[in-house]
Amino acid sequence: MAAKPLSRAVVTVIGKDNVGILAGVAAALAEAGASVIEVTQSVIEDFFCMVVIVNIDNLKCRLDEVQTGILKKCPGMEVHVMHENIFNSMHRI
Repeated sequence: MAAKPLSRAVVTVIGKDNVGILAGVAAALAEAGASVIEVTQSVIEDFFCMVVIVNIDNLKCRLDEVQTGILKKCPGMEVHVMHENIFNSMHRI
């Protein structure tokens, strides 16, 4: 029997670079029950940019609450959390 595909979401975090952003995002995701599958991040001049793909099969809250949790730990950042299906649909156009 084939394994059920993972339910995934795309998380983006962009803003002024400062200490603790990665730690704050990771903590908020863990508290929500989302596990990190893949992450890429870079600092361009003084801007922090990160994209995280997370498994949301064991999520303890709604996706908008994941976004709120990240914003509480990383105030001032631009944060978006989107289910993979919506992300894929938006980029097929």
